[in-house]
Amino acid sequence: MATTRSAPLLKHLLARLNPARSVTYMPRPGDGTPRAVTLIPGDGIGPLVTGAVEQVMDAMHAPVYFEKYEVYGDMKAAPAEVLDSIRKNKVCLKGGLATPMGGGVSSLNVQLRKELDLYASLVNCFNLPGLPTRHENVDIVVIRENTEGEYSGLEHEVVPGVVESLKFCSERIAKYAFEYAYLNNRKKVTAVHKANIMKLADGLFLESCREVATRYPGIKYNEIIVDNCCMQLVSKPEQFDVMVTPNLYGNLVANTAAGIAGGTGVMPGGNVGADHAVFEQGASAGNVGNEKVVEQQKANPVALLLSSAMMLRHLQFPAFADRLETAVKKVILEGKYRTKDLGGTSTTQEVVDAVINALD
Repeated sequence: MATTRSAPLLKHLLARLNPARSVTYMPRPGDGTPRAVTLIPGDGIGPLVTGAVEQVMDAMHAPVYFEKYEVYGDMKAAPAEVLDSIRKNKVCLKGGLATPMGGGVSSLNVQLRKELDLYASLVNCFNLPGLPTRHENVDIVVIRENTEGEYSGLEHEVVPGVVESLKFCSERIAKYAFEYAYLNNRKKVTAVHKANIMKLADGLFLESCREVATRYPGIKYNEIIVDNCCMQLVSKPEQFDVMVTPNLYGNLVANTAAGIAGGTGVMPGGNVGADHAVFEQGASAGNVGNEKVVEQQKANPVALLLSSAMMLRHLQFPAFADRLETAVKKVILEGKYRTKDLGGTSTTQEVVDAVINALD
């Protein structure tokens, strides 16, 4: 078990997690109707952590119910009924799907993003009170293009031994990043690029960001080359706020930022397009886990629990989202129940039980 904090300090920090309510949320008639959510447990630790979410949602009596489908990373394509369910429900919660290495088998994760046009990936990397990290005051949101560029799988062999990968960017990811910053009272957007080398593709990305930035004079805008960005992330991460990136850079930056802020097991995220949203563990590293973690039932459910809080806000159930997020943060702060990746010895179920007990 991790060491608990002194009672006075713990009481003070817990008080910070419960801000006084000011103005009430006024729903529209019918907003409390339970919403259907497509659920994909996935591979590896996926069934463990999605099962954790199901338990907590049930304990809260949250106004959602799940339509569960068995989908695995070694499938050639997502079953049609799964895509139909997501299109109908508009919202999906998923565990990790293992991606085969090489062999011409495309990633189901990428297929889902392209089929549903989930062009924006969002990962929120922030310090959790009570979880020691090398850097403090980290609160970064990485928004990356999700359907174009290297991860789109648009590559082919021109002649034997020569492979060409197509890379291009879209203005809509820049629009989404600034809109997100505007709606969430964020102060700065940083564009991450390699335009000094990729002059056409990344140059177009920067042109789009610069043009969109002119529409948001209240938000500071700057640019950083990706290699310098990685160095700055590990040395002074608190300088970053919202980061907008092309596809490949964003995956690397998000996983780096997650490691700095406390680990991939506690960082929430999701993928969103004009019509649909899929919520999952924010940083991709470790989202499937390994056999030992599965056998010992010690997967960390925190990232997906926080992602489900994001989902509840997306569904306009803010009070339920607040309850869930506050309960998770209480458990992390108290330090009694933590999985191995956070320095503890707890099982997934022990963390889930602690979160349920912490619900207001």
